[in-house]
Amino acid sequence: MPLLIIGSFALDSIETPFDKVEDALGGSATYIALASSYFTSPVYPVGVVGEDFPDKYLQMLEEHNILTDGIEKVPGTKTFRWGGKYHYDLNTRDTIFTELNVFESFNPVLTGKARKSSYVLLGNITPSLQLKVLDQLENPKFVVCDTMNLWIENNREDLLEVLKRIDVLIINDSEARLLTNEPNLIKAAAMIRKMGPEKLIIKKGEHGALLFQNNTIFSAPAYPLENIFDPTGAGDSFAGGFIGYLHKTRDLSFDNLKRAVIYGSTMASFCVEQFSTKGLEELDKLQIHDRFLEFRELSRFDDDE
Repeated sequence: MPLLIIGSFALDSIETPFDKVEDALGGSATYIALASSYFTSPVYPVGVVGEDFPDKYLQMLEEHNILTDGIEKVPGTKTFRWGGKYHYDLNTRDTIFTELNVFESFNPVLTGKARKSSYVLLGNITPSLQLKVLDQLENPKFVVCDTMNLWIENNREDLLEVLKRIDVLIINDSEARLLTNEPNLIKAAAMIRKMGPEKLIIKKGEHGALLFQNNTIFSAPAYPLENIFDPTGAGDSFAGGFIGYLHKTRDLSFDNLKRAVIYGSTMASFCVEQFSTKGLEELDKLQIHDRFLEFRELSRFDDDE
């Protein structure tokens, strides 16, 4: 069965202190699908684009063995567009514009093969749409969900219903605090897991990520990059590497989840080295494995006592 991904496809206009691009490929489903495609197949994203969405982007996805028949191209419409400007620390950004366009009426309807998917990643879309997808799945085994502060603040009740039906929630540290109104991340994690997800990942940007399950915590390091050009899509690339590796191995043990977190961090580190999806488009498995090993070494130490 395919790895099912639900999310957005977009055309991004991004400015950083180093350069800027216009109408570059973006969207949560795009980054997730590309990152996961290095680990497993078939990858089946579901989304919607306008007639202005360049065919070259669909072709690039197909070259990565990503199925594109779940991407609906609606005549007479425009693709979801987002514009943002990053500051020098790259941890803060200003949204210049958001044009939902065709994405505003996105209504994910799953085909037969998609309904049977056992591994699913619900990208950062409204919780009501995430619930609609969950209602169409026949027998999901492992569901990963992303969300954001907008849904936490404005769609909380639907989000809480989603949390009851998923296995893993991936959020960042500020979202965890917002969801729980608890400043301590350890306490916040315990509160979130009581809401439903057995496993929780809290991303901490340049400080790595935390994986929570039962009474166990795994702290993954951040990769010390010299050149970060565009943070857009880093979180989605993390999610794609994480679920892509798990879909490949079909091993949900805690030790394998730790490896999946490191692979997720690996894909995020490649993503931010270039604008848009360029950092994910021409990788090979040796590059990915070598950086995975570098990540692993960052968290090791010798104990002579």
